[in-house]
Amino acid sequence: MEVLVHPPEAATWTARQRREGRRIAFVPTMGALHQGHLELVRAARLHADTVVVSIFVNPLQFNDREDLARYPRQPEEDRRMLEAVGADLLLMPAGEEIFRGFTPRTYPLGGLDSLLEGASRPGHFQGVVNVVERLLHYVRPDLAIFGEKDRQQLAVIRHVAKENRWPVEILGHPIVRDPDGLALSSRNQRLSAEERRMAPVL
Repeated sequence: MEVLVHPPEAATWTARQRREGRRIAFVPTMGALHQGHLELVRAARLHADTVVVSIFVNPLQFNDREDLARYPRQPEEDRRMLEAVGADLLLMPAGEEIFRGFTPRTYPLGGLDSLLEGASRPGHFQGVVNVVERLLHYVRPDLAIFGEKDRQQLAVIRHVAKENRWPVEILGHPIVRDPDGLALSSRNQRLSAEERRMAPVL
């Protein structure tokens, strides 16, 4: 597995893959990987010849700076997991790399950001879409796969991709759960024992 930190180098790498006639799948993540993420990588492999994964904790989608600071990070473990599952390229850019020459834009989201999670986290989905678009600009995959655990996010990305004619197929993948029914999430490790016991009722 190749590991790159400079997005333009990833663009060059994927351009070479396309010249060789390879179909590219992309799995964007914020790291702190678990089996749910690895299932996305396995699903990507079924749809493509080359699988690219990104790890970038996107500051634009956090309303709370403390929440951003607390977001779990385990880069070395993530690299080992992705290599074991067979990813071909891992892009791990720093913020200054992703945002160099970047001007955020406001996307029409068709009202999808005004309800549910969007209602309580204003600007969250704009932050998500801006960085997803930025990553797609560099990777230029044939398809990108997102987990259905974040169903509202998936709906927003599909809406923006369609409205803006992004040249990429957006696929959703079913939720992966623990044996007791709790959806796998990077944030589960922050639950107390009592919160973890109660969480499966959600």
